[in-house]
Amino acid sequence: MSAGRTSAQFTAALRNREQIIGYWSLLDSPIAAERLARVGYDYLAFDAQHGLFGYQGMLNNLLATDTKGSTAVGMVRVEANDLTYIGKALDAGATGVIVPLIDNARDAADAVSAVRYPPLGRRSYGPMRSQLRIGPNPADAHEQTAVLAMIETADGLANVEEICATPGLDGIYVGPSDLRLAIGGATSTDPSVQEEFEQALTRVRKAAEAAGIAAGIHNADGASAARRLAEGFTFATVAADVVHLQQIATSHLEAARGGAR
Repeated sequence: MSAGRTSAQFTAALRNREQIIGYWSLLDSPIAAERLARVGYDYLAFDAQHGLFGYQGMLNNLLATDTKGSTAVGMVRVEANDLTYIGKALDAGATGVIVPLIDNARDAADAVSAVRYPPLGRRSYGPMRSQLRIGPNPADAHEQTAVLAMIETADGLANVEEICATPGLDGIYVGPSDLRLAIGGATSTDPSVQEEFEQALTRVRKAAEAAGIAAGIHNADGASAARRLAEGFTFATVAADVVHLQQIATSHLEAARGGAR
């Protein structure tokens, strides 16, 4: 995907199952978000479920993502499949929402309804910031905003084909830590269930392909993201700023200590 696309262009590419790469943010740091938005990623995803910020932090990070030189649009993983949380993220200017803990088609339909204005859905009209770049007419907002359902529970996996067939759903997004636990892993990285985990990913990916919607997955690093894209996922996120900050600081400390000996 080329740099600097609009929300409409990004959403069209997502729906067309083009390959898209994003970065995950947990920190309440608009300055960091502004820098990350210039790296070349197609989107920055701000985690309002497990991230270290509230509404103001989400808003400030979305503002920082939209500054001059950005190649990315702002996405938000909302706190829950809730009309208010989803509406606030979209009103703040998110191009799309990633909705956690989707167990069945009804959950997915509720998420879609929260993103669309009447008569297609239940989103309340009040695009305080988003009207400057997404919309403001409901039809334009529907064209330019995306809704993604997370597949990360045992029920979500069992019902993934029905979830993917939900009218209006733009894509699914695998939460690998929760999914690994859901299939019996003792930890979020338990290697003893790797075979079952890979089978689950194949099922999810094929369900999305059959339904003609986007299939995304969370990844710890760029190499893992490249592998999943090669397998057939259409978008992948590299995660996350707080983890990578610690990793790079640790590597420099080890290098400094090694060189000082």
